[in-house]
Amino acid sequence: MTGPRRQELATNLAQVEERIAAACASSGRERDDVHLVVVTKHFPRRDLDLLADLGVTDIGENREQEASAKLDGGVPPGVRTHFIGQLQSKKANAVTRWADVVQSVDRLKLVGALARGAETAGREVTALIQVNLDPDADAHRGGADPADVPALADAIAGSSLRLGGLMAVAPLGGDPDAAFALLARTHEALVADHPSAGMLSAGMSGDLESAVRHGATHLRVGTAILGTRASHR
Repeated sequence: MTGPRRQELATNLAQVEERIAAACASSGRERDDVHLVVVTKHFPRRDLDLLADLGVTDIGENREQEASAKLDGGVPPGVRTHFIGQLQSKKANAVTRWADVVQSVDRLKLVGALARGAETAGREVTALIQVNLDPDADAHRGGADPADVPALADAIAGSSLRLGGLMAVAPLGGDPDAAFALLARTHEALVADHPSAGMLSAGMSGDLESAVRHGATHLRVGTAILGTRASHR
């Protein structure tokens, strides 16, 4: 695949890779310990195929209907799919048909719905607990209270789902370092009870360096790689 869009994506990927590598070096971490999930929501299937051709191995979507249509023809070989948006229980069955990882589990009802969907689809689905890091309960973008994480973790571990770890979004306008420090402490407590739950998904285009400093294993980056959707309509 060739063309200007491929070159644009390749250039942006290289720039993000430089940022991740620098953040890892600054934090004394190995680059291989941090995985990039390219968020492809609002972008066409062609971009997903270009990214796969450029070596991207993980993509993220946050709308079930859009993702199901985009992936209807199958997922590019070697690409792992992540659902990263807020999820209604009634959509859980549809998501488990294509998602390898659901990063936004924040309530017990959703655990049961996803487990049933995974069993019906005959697929192994990894679940991450989304943690609410926003001190303003009315402003947060989803997620369970940190105090509720142990019960959710036990429920996931006792189901047909695989407990992967935690996910969080830094509060809008807040200090990402403070938020991700809380997430790191919550994750440390989780791993003490569930040693295999080592995934920590945090950080986006604007705060990935802070996420790496606080132990993120997965970064969810969209705009810095794909640009704004309006420019590609």
